[in-house]
Amino acid sequence: MGASCPAAGPARRVNAVVTLDITAIAAGGDGVARHDGLVVFVPRSAPGDRVRARVQGKGRFARGTLVQVEQAGPGRVAPACPHYDGERCGGCQLQHLDLESQRRAKRAIVRDAFVRIARREVPLPDVRGDGDGWRYRRKLTLALRRSGTGWIAGMHRAGSPDDVFALRDCLITDPVVVAGFRDVMARGAALLPQAPSLRAALRRSGDDLLLVIEGGGQWPEARAFADAVTAATAVAAVWWQDDEGRRRLVLDRRAVHDAGASFVQVNASVAALLAAHVESLVMAHAPATVVDGYAGTGDMAVALAARGVEVRAIELDGDASALCAARLPAPSRAVTGRVEDALAAVLPADVVLLNPPRAGVAEAVTSALGACRPRPRAIIHVSCDPATLARDVARLPGWRVSSLVSFDMFPQTAHVESVCELVPEVA
Repeated sequence: MGASCPAAGPARRVNAVVTLDITAIAAGGDGVARHDGLVVFVPRSAPGDRVRARVQGKGRFARGTLVQVEQAGPGRVAPACPHYDGERCGGCQLQHLDLESQRRAKRAIVRDAFVRIARREVPLPDVRGDGDGWRYRRKLTLALRRSGTGWIAGMHRAGSPDDVFALRDCLITDPVVVAGFRDVMARGAALLPQAPSLRAALRRSGDDLLLVIEGGGQWPEARAFADAVTAATAVAAVWWQDDEGRRRLVLDRRAVHDAGASFVQVNASVAALLAAHVESLVMAHAPATVVDGYAGTGDMAVALAARGVEVRAIELDGDASALCAARLPAPSRAVTGRVEDALAAVLPADVVLLNPPRAGVAEAVTSALGACRPRPRAIIHVSCDPATLARDVARLPGWRVSSLVSFDMFPQTAHVESVCELVPEVA
């Protein structure tokens, strides 16, 4: 369980090096300890550790900077990636824990969110995973910072969002993607937009690499850049998203075009486990109709339609929605728009599936579900943030948690994917 808050008292300041016993992992990955009435959060610490840490804070909470591990907890291991300690890479938070300890911490984080935020008592969820926790990411996003006449392409240091170090390797990312980034920078760095900072996301899709460059107000060299990197590397398509958030396809050399810049789960094997679980939950309610909110390119909608379900798939991204529409057989259909705007018009339905981004669903979504009559037999909510999931559940009085299962989609990090099945309370 996460730390509970101490009783309110007079605010006070603390700045001292103290000995702490770490008892848990908090959402975000910091170890949790208590000292003299304070809850102290210590990055890179592990349950069972006894540490010396510099504690600084005011009020009821404090931050601790690890000085020394005096006694290691049972789950502590040496981080495999040299960037983790060497540059204090912010991409991972839990490499100092073995995989089982990471999953045990994530179970507690999910349950703690439900208890604190949703006010729902739930058992510790199962956390399902696959593989050894390394080289699973098929997408890598790097920060690019100008340095003289060149670029630094890398990751942010933990606790220093403006500080970027040059990435040599990323042990949780597919080596083909890491090598592809090196090729992109070698071939096209001189042709990138004239901006002090950019973001670049490279994703593997089969044998192809798909690249999105974010940032810059103008990019006259966009086609020259795309020609350079696609001609000599595994990159097959390039998109550019400018400072105003407008995205356009610069070049696509693939024989079959799809919505390649759209969201995709980075861990293919665990994503398959999750998808199978969600499909099983939906079909257990024997639905004739399903609303698939945040449907993306329609993988789940198509799978459900193939089992005889009429699916109404809502997706904001126009390219992804168009691909979803092309894949769905009648009478299933795709709706392009925001879920909060489109949901009421496609209700009622036997089951509603929600798979929102990290921010969770808008309050208008839970309001529409609460007002819907007849009520759905189930709401299946897929979330990558336990806190926003618990908040969304709290907005659905009259629904009980029938099942809660988590998936270790992001080993070595504090992130966890969860699937919550909600069914109506019996009147």
